[in-house]
This record gives sequence, structure tokens and C-alpha cells, in this order.
Amino acid sequence: MQPSSSPPDLAQLFEPVRDDLERVNQAFLRHIDSRVELIPQIGKYLQNSGGKRVRPAVMLMAARLAGGDPSGEMAVLYASVIEFIHTATLVHDDIIDDSELRRGRLAVHSRWGNDVTVLLGDYLYIKSLGMALTYDRIDVLRVLCDVTLKMIEGELYQLTKNGDVEITEDEYFDIIRRKTAYLFAGASRIGGMVGTLPPAQEQALWEYGFNLGIAFQLVDDLLDYTADQTTLGKPIGSDLREGKVTLPMILLREHNPDAARPLIDQIVRDGDVTDEAWRQVSALLREYDIVPQVTRRAAEYAAIAREQLHVFPPSRERESLISLADYVLSRDR
Repeated sequence: MQPSSSPPDLAQLFEPVRDDLERVNQAFLRHIDSRVELIPQIGKYLQNSGGKRVRPAVMLMAARLAGGDPSGEMAVLYASVIEFIHTATLVHDDIIDDSELRRGRLAVHSRWGNDVTVLLGDYLYIKSLGMALTYDRIDVLRVLCDVTLKMIEGELYQLTKNGDVEITEDEYFDIIRRKTAYLFAGASRIGGMVGTLPPAQEQALWEYGFNLGIAFQLVDDLLDYTADQTTLGKPIGSDLREGKVTLPMILLREHNPDAARPLIDQIVRDGDVTDEAWRQVSALLREYDIVPQVTRRAAEYAAIAREQLHVFPPSRERESLISLADYVLSRDR
């Protein structure tokens, strides 16, 4: 299946699990409740920040493919756990990156301070594991712990590479596999574990999520150079300002090191992108067709993701997961 000419509508893609996603939203608020008033206050702020719930939706649709429990209670609970873990990573990442905005609103640490935000992220992590213990599924808990550790390793590894204008493509992909792909893969596999699948189909769901996650992050990193600031919800060029040299800059550096290296080094060193520097970056990206190159890479991973789903019989959920890969490629924020 090739990407469609018109971008898929996310609400339409999620229609098979719309009611369960609403139950996930309700569960998020229920489990974030606490006598410490600040916790539910921030929790509601986070829930209203415009997240797309892609990861829990993947988990819920994978559970449908796997013939999960009829009530859907287990799938909803684990989808809520995935959302808690993802939210915890976001609030911690914003502190690390010193990002003032998240999805066009003040990041939690910008509004409540770093000390509160660190503890909130810790609370969300621990709460997620406590929720996962609702069911006696050590196999699921093991997957959750493994992917969470991979994500933390990815964040630590990225910190060691911040400001490194010579970061290699292999190092970059190692970071995004850990930071993004593993949680997508874990969400997809756990959906399969809710049902009764043979090992080959369960592995196919893992590979689907893993490759979808890589495509998702490649597009996310590309948007830092192509999206409108209002649509993106954060300043353009944020990655370079924060010292993150991602695939567009790695490829540009390889194509024209004499022009690209000094420019990248200046932006990373100054922690700022002047209008003139941004014009030069944009011109070089166009000259060497960097955007189409990154887009093709993302499309290759999306195609691998789609291919994994052909081991399942046709269904609304399977078609939605296939089309989700097209959505990932067409994202503008």
C-alpha cells in the first residue's frame, strides 16, 4: 500500500477504537487524582494540551487484531499506562531541552517550575507501573519496564551528543530507536499480548510499531525545518538551538561540509538562529534536496511497518493501522 494523495483524517482512523480512547481519557483523569491538589491540576492541563493519543490508539487497535478481552477493560488499562509513560517522558524532556512551549502552550516546567515538574514526571512513571499491576501479567510488565529503560537510555545518550556537530547517522538512529521507536513497539506488542496470538503475529506487531515509531520521529525532526511555527506549536529551529543535530543536518553536512559545518557549529554554539542563518540553512536544504531525502527514509520505514500487518486478516482495525503510516508521513505538526 502506497501513501495516499490526501492526508488521512486521524479521527477517522481512530474510529474503530473511539469509545475506548474516550475511556482512556477518563482513566487518565481518574488515575491522576490525588489529595495533593497540584497533581490533578497539572494532569488536567496536560490532558487538555492537544495530544493525539497515537500510542494508546495503536495499542487498542492491536488488541482488537489480537481478539482481546470482550469488555476491553484490560486493553483500556494498558493503553492508559502507555499514555502515562509517554506523558512522563514529555514533561521530563521539556525540562532537559529547556523548551518553553509544548504544543503551543507553556510547558509544565515553564508554568510550575522544574522542581515540581521533575517530581510530576516521577509520579507519572511510578503511577503507570502501579496501574499495570492491576492485572497479574508479569510478561506485560516486563515489556513496559524494558521500553521505559530504553527511552531513558536514549535520553541520556542524546544528552551526551548534544552540541556534537559531528554526530553520525548511526548514532542518530540509535537515539531515535530508543527515544521513540521502542514505546511504539511496546504499545503495539502489548496490544497483541492482551489477546491470544501466535509468536509470529505478536512479533509482527512489535515490528509494525518499531518501524512506525522511526518514521514518526524522522518526520518530527524534519518538521523542525519545514513546519510553520504556529502550526508546530514551538519555535522553528528548536533542535539546533538545543544542540540537537538531526538527520536533515547530518545529510546536509555530508553533501556540503564546507558550507554546512560552520553554519551548524555557529547555531549550536550560540544557541540561537538568526534570520540570516535560517535563510542560509533553508537555501542549503533546498539546494541539496534534503527534505525529499529524509521523507524517502521515513517512507521506507512506514512501508516496512505496513508490510507487517499483512499477516492479519482484513479488518477495520488493520486498515486503520495501515493508514496510520500514511498519516505519519503527512503530518504537519
